[in-house]
Amino acid sequence: GPNASVSAARLGLSSALFSYVGDDDNGKSCLKELQKNRVDTRYVHTEEGKKTNYHYVLWYDVDRTILIKHEEFSYDLGKIDKPKWIYLTSLSEHSAEFHTHIEDYLEKNLEVKLAFQPGTFQMKMGTKVLSKIYKNTEIFFCNVEEAQKILNIASRDLPALLRAVAELGPKIVVITDGFAGAYAYDSKSGASWLIPIYPHTPFERTGAGDAFGSTIVSALALGKPLEEALMWGPVNSMAVVLQVGAQKGLLTREKLEDYLIKAPKDFVLKKL
Repeated sequence: GPNASVSAARLGLSSALFSYVGDDDNGKSCLKELQKNRVDTRYVHTEEGKKTNYHYVLWYDVDRTILIKHEEFSYDLGKIDKPKWIYLTSLSEHSAEFHTHIEDYLEKNLEVKLAFQPGTFQMKMGTKVLSKIYKNTEIFFCNVEEAQKILNIASRDLPALLRAVAELGPKIVVITDGFAGAYAYDSKSGASWLIPIYPHTPFERTGAGDAFGSTIVSALALGKPLEEALMWGPVNSMAVVLQVGAQKGLLTREKLEDYLIKAPKDFVLKKL
């Protein structure tokens, strides 16, 4: 969530984060970093007596594993200003009831579009528990292995995975496949695409998926057509993995568009 909010702010959008932190030094540091990146923090709640979530990244070569532990916060959506988009991503195993607040909000505010990039515990909750979230999703993001878990199937047939996820409700489905690129499916038009990676040699891949998905959503929020938005994602993802951490490499719109202008001729969206 914080990665997506910073990504959107760097690209020139008005971005706010709804989240919880503890009343500790880590929580204060998180707030300062968000504010430094021009993210509206009015919906970042500081809860007394709780510790801010702290995750550990095990980094080997260019890949990493993240050890996740969530604090149990008092989740409550309350009253929020109506955004054009909500980017819903990783929440804790204690947040099932909070998802019903989000479902109710979406069904009462049909003009608000939802981007959904499920985290570990949201995938464990299953599609039945989160059925209304899936049905109200405008655009959905995951990787191949996550799609297999969500659907409980072993197949790596990308066209089949895309359509199976779309049957859960999302209008647009994007599934990433590492260095092989990503695949997208628009259920409204029936069109599918292969999205290439922007050529690079990665240094550390934490935040690549967050940058990819949030940049596509930011482009859509800026009024870009889907095919153009899909080409924005790999550029910011590339920039992030050249740095350590999930936010340092996130680009401004000006720098991102410069990369697109200078892109190799083979960096093209392929219709399937």
